Amino acid sequence: MQTLDYAVLGAYFLLVTAIGIYCFRKIKGSGDFFVAGGKIPWWLGGISHHVSGYSGVVFVGLAAIAYEDGFTVYVWWACSVAAACALGATLIGPRWARLRLTLGIESPTEYLKMRYGVVTQQLMAWCGVLLKLFDVGAKWASIGILLNGFTGLPITFGVLISGAISLAYITVGGLWADLYNDTLQFLVQVAAGTVLFVAVVSHLGGISSLTGIWAQLPPENSNLFNGEYTALFAFAFLIVASLSYNGGTWNLAARYIGAPSARSARKTAVLSGTLYLLWPLVLFFPMWAAPILLPDLADPSKTYTTLATEFLPAGLVGLVLAAMFAATTSMTSSDSNTISAVVTRDILPVISKRFRQLDQKQGLRVARLTTFTFMALTLMIGIEAERFGGVLGLIIAWFGALIGPVSVPMVFGLLPWFKHADARAAIVSIFAGFFAFVIVTYGLDGNIDMRTLVPVSTSIIVFSFMSWMRRQQPLSEPMENLMRGLAGENEKRT
Repeated sequence: MQTLDYAVLGAYFLLVTAIGIYCFRKIKGSGDFFVAGGKIPWWLGGISHHVSGYSGVVFVGLAAIAYEDGFTVYVWWACSVAAACALGATLIGPRWARLRLTLGIESPTEYLKMRYGVVTQQLMAWCGVLLKLFDVGAKWASIGILLNGFTGLPITFGVLISGAISLAYITVGGLWADLYNDTLQFLVQVAAGTVLFVAVVSHLGGISSLTGIWAQLPPENSNLFNGEYTALFAFAFLIVASLSYNGGTWNLAARYIGAPSARSARKTAVLSGTLYLLWPLVLFFPMWAAPILLPDLADPSKTYTTLATEFLPAGLVGLVLAAMFAATTSMTSSDSNTISAVVTRDILPVISKRFRQLDQKQGLRVARLTTFTFMALTLMIGIEAERFGGVLGLIIAWFGALIGPVSVPMVFGLLPWFKHADARAAIVSIFAGFFAFVIVTYGLDGNIDMRTLVPVSTSIIVFSFMSWMRRQQPLSEPMENLMRGLAGENEKRT
């Protein structure tokens, strides 16, 4: 990093701060803070849904996989997420928007009280918050590694600096600040990624290198599936992604909830999925070519940072770092905002009466306090990430495996085929998935395929079976109304 690189990075930090200040004036109450008042344009929601779906882990963990295993990372990651977004556009995204329009919800778990009851809602809310503590902590660790690779800054300091910058705008500007920062982040990332792509292609001899690199790499690097990333793992990840990107990961559900209409939510999902299908082809190419350019790289997780410092001139290195930094702060801030909504709207009112019947301004004060507290806890976990199995261990082994069981009742509960599922089906399916994870991971020492597939498939089977067993039970009137609202039967025809 040279002086010009630090200047570029500093300019990005100033823009982020300006976004927070600008959005402060748009926040009048908790509804604006959590779901942008239900006024998110589809294009803004689509870009935000896309960039909020990944973080610096892409430039650390997935970069290492691209370096070692090649093209498979595009197949099992990018294509799976694109397919998940297509499913969201067809079935799920519009239903989240209808929940806000019919019930006035501001958090993804708010509807669970009506759907399954308070006990189930609290179980899922608490499980989700605890899982997100580790997930967001892993992302802070990723940006610490990136800053260390570029600047030599100790990882702990990198984590703390990242957290401080994020706190500065998300606690002030809420979801609006997050949405605008996502757009800025996407523009910076496209600029930086394209520059590095062009630099690598030029160094390798021009356009012909787009296909020519595969002849110079190990033959298995061009396979659709390679190493431990098998077809079975890709199938397991597709299931998890379909749940995660359609509401199981709450900050992504918020992009649908904040849409002004079901049609807008559908377009949000289509745009996000299209970006997942196209942009990674440009983004990952330098990482796929890295074994040719950096054949003796000791630490594959530093693939992207090493490529940037080796092949980009001063100024552009800072731009690449800003893009990677923004990817993480975008996702972590988005997560923190949504977790704050769950804590403020769903957990605190059950714990204490003083948090019930809060008006919009009172809710806003509580929202900012819970956002700050959650981010502080995730920063502590990020600093100690290696104690929990490192970045990839946290993301793939823990969050990737456990998000499924928690997501099944939430996402499946929106669909008419599972309308007879009750609280028992939700709770039993969650614990069945957790138990399956423990058995496979610690009892059988299963591989990554089994650790990912078994927990979520167990929850799906249990939830589906228990719903089918109650298929003859009549639905209550509130449940009938909820299902009609989710189906859009009450929407005005225009």
